Amino acid sequence: MPLHQGPDQPDERALSVNPFFGEANPVGGMTEAPPRHRLPDAPMAPTAAYQLVHDELMLDGNSRLNLATFVTTWMEPQAGVLMAECRDKNMIDKDEYPRTAELERRCVAMLADLWNAPDPSAAVGCSTTGSSEACMLAGIALKRRWSRRNPAPGARPNLVMGVNVQVCWEKFCNFWEVEARQVPMEGDRFHLDPQAAAELCDENTIGVVGILGSTFDGSYEPVADLCAALDALQERTGLDVPVHVDAASGGMIAPFLDEDLVWDFRLPRVASINTSGHKYGLVYPGVGWALWRDKEALPEELVFRVNYLGGDMPTFALNFSRPGAQVVAQYYTFLRLGREGYRVVQRTTRDVARSIAERVAALGDFRLLTRGDELPVFAFTTAPGVESYDVFDVSRRLRERGWLVPAYTFPPHREDLSVLRIVCRNGFSADLADLFVEDLTRLLPELRRQPHPFTRDKEAATGFHH
Repeated sequence: MPLHQGPDQPDERALSVNPFFGEANPVGGMTEAPPRHRLPDAPMAPTAAYQLVHDELMLDGNSRLNLATFVTTWMEPQAGVLMAECRDKNMIDKDEYPRTAELERRCVAMLADLWNAPDPSAAVGCSTTGSSEACMLAGIALKRRWSRRNPAPGARPNLVMGVNVQVCWEKFCNFWEVEARQVPMEGDRFHLDPQAAAELCDENTIGVVGILGSTFDGSYEPVADLCAALDALQERTGLDVPVHVDAASGGMIAPFLDEDLVWDFRLPRVASINTSGHKYGLVYPGVGWALWRDKEALPEELVFRVNYLGGDMPTFALNFSRPGAQVVAQYYTFLRLGREGYRVVQRTTRDVARSIAERVAALGDFRLLTRGDELPVFAFTTAPGVESYDVFDVSRRLRERGWLVPAYTFPPHREDLSVLRIVCRNGFSADLADLFVEDLTRLLPELRRQPHPFTRDKEAATGFHH
């Protein structure tokens, strides 16, 4: 056989040695890198484009070893198949994809029942791209309800929350011109104080945000106590202030593991709740859910009705076009697991978090702030007397082993406190937990021998991501 088969065919011997990267491959091989910041002049083979992108992404961290994120990093293969089958369906085209729209409606009904809505059939809600969008929608509804009650010109609305809220609430206040009134941390209280929150309320307060699962340390805020404080405020002043529960994480933990905890629509003052389907809802990003206890809680004028797609379809979302894949995956997961399946998965995750927390505490170098007994999340800092290294050094050294563990400083009034945080998710097994603790234990002798903490520039250290 001749070496060259023709002018348009590659050198077979070169292909056998280096089938992709070799210069002799005119089909897929590259002789120079394409431009990065402008469109290439000509197309390239799909195998070449794939390989270039694939190779660059190898430099990303391993999502399964990312103990910073709350976002789901593992699903069953069947869920992946369903998502692939639905990735080209536009969620907003409800008339063209009526079954996808029906699955969204069923998910809303399931969540309304899970969160003890007085009449689940009367609850209203929608899917979103995540909790950030869901919180924006809840905030808009609170503001519109306030404006109905307070027509006085020039009045400036305010929203009361703990300083530990996710950054989306600060965005909401900025974007929609609402004053953010934040309750600071004090001592060992790392979230909102109900009485302090009530004292910040006035006639221009659109609502109070309670967090079921603080991203700073994994603790639940006392939503029932918050509602009780606002009930007392109404008795004294007549002010009727609604509550929104940001249950981005806890909304899919507490119903299964903390059934006696009253935080949801059982409290008449709770007007709306959001959760992230892509966190402990166990779905790949991005899907969130926003629910209101009834139609009165969601002003009708905020619901848009579109008919150019072939039917009169109500929609209430900031985003318009998005794939239906995540909504379908959420319904699959609800159907697949049911209440008992979710209970088993979340209990296992919490058990792993508690186990790691106990073993970290037993090392003697660290002090626990939380123990993973609410969200499967715990935060810890260096113990008194540890002076040769700090939490930023620990985070940096763990990254060398592939573990992504955030180190960050708390907000006012606890800027003096810097911590590490571990988020346990479905797929972070007891075996992986063992490997993590072994790696952390292996690093300690070296860290103890340091003359001082090396991470002087805290801004350059591993950051905290809500």
